[in-house]
Amino acid sequence: MNDVFRQFRDFFVSLKLTVVLLILGMILVFAATLDQVNLGIWAVQEKYFRSFFVMWRVGEVPVPVFPGGYFVGGLLLLNLIAAHVERFKFTARKSGIFLTHIGLILLLIGELLSGLWQQDFQMKIGEGETKNYAESPRLNELAITDTTDAAFDDVVAIPEALIARGDPIQHPKLPFKVVVKAYYPNSMLAMRGADSGPSLATTGIGQRVAAAPQPPTYKPDEQNIPSAFIELVGTDASLGTWLVRVPTQDTPFPPQTFSYGGHEWKIGLRSLRTYKPFALTLLKFNHDVYPGTDIPKNFSSRLHLTNAESHDDREVLIYMNNPLRYSGLTFYQAGYDGEHTTVLQVVRNPSWQLPYIACALMSLGLVIQFCIHLFAFIGKRRTAVASA
Repeated sequence: MNDVFRQFRDFFVSLKLTVVLLILGMILVFAATLDQVNLGIWAVQEKYFRSFFVMWRVGEVPVPVFPGGYFVGGLLLLNLIAAHVERFKFTARKSGIFLTHIGLILLLIGELLSGLWQQDFQMKIGEGETKNYAESPRLNELAITDTTDAAFDDVVAIPEALIARGDPIQHPKLPFKVVVKAYYPNSMLAMRGADSGPSLATTGIGQRVAAAPQPPTYKPDEQNIPSAFIELVGTDASLGTWLVRVPTQDTPFPPQTFSYGGHEWKIGLRSLRTYKPFALTLLKFNHDVYPGTDIPKNFSSRLHLTNAESHDDREVLIYMNNPLRYSGLTFYQAGYDGEHTTVLQVVRNPSWQLPYIACALMSLGLVIQFCIHLFAFIGKRRTAVASA
């Protein structure tokens, strides 16, 4: 039993393991950089770095072919901690090394927590417009809205992952069942013709428009536009099948309305929303360019922030390299859509301070260790000169 424990311990504290993991990490970064041309930055992060294994498909079966970022980083973190516990004896002469390694450990933990906790959304606001929600640039949801009460809308949002799974969905707030007839992760619309064949949609826009599935795109300048055929089944009969699609600037696809059970309803596919207890109103958006060119020089958004819960009521200015940090969120000036519409990147990352702390500790440790060796060298030189 002691031999097994010793072998287990020697494996995790081994310097050879450190070298192997560093080599695997470099190979992983190199392969991900090459594959970014095909997949784009977000898909590469999920496939290579935020996974335990890099998966390839052999037919329909996913097969692990290489250790992923979580596997390599996790082992490297265990290796570093185990080596410290086993070999490192804290002394004043090694205080710089100690701080440097603590910073490296925090850097690895910070990346892990960012991968697990970070959320990215966008908020597009026109001048004079007020918004209290942000939208995901990649995730979507099926929104079924009860609009009977003129004072408010009662919305049931079903995540895209459940729609893609295809199982029937019965929500307690809905008097009907949601049945997914078809789901396309990416699609293209075309007007239906005489030779289009029968449509899955039995009501709404889908009777006049055809949705054709397209291969998913991973290019950073392109976007997947999902579509789905959704049947709503009441207690006694089907209410019909609707074609729903995420609207775009080029192809608006408004929610479709229907009546059931004495209530008025809307159904539509949209970008995933996250609502906030505060609201932002865009007062003025400025888009500056370098004289004589169309090259962007600076973007800035002057907004009015109101929060009924905390009684905040003030103006804020967001511009490049000057984000707004509020209520655990960070609002960056990401871009614009026309001359009077701003695009803010909204990021929630509870561990955002860890990389700064880690880099400060590593820098401090290196400076301390350098000074220790420098003073020791100067002391030896003075001793040698005095002896001469």
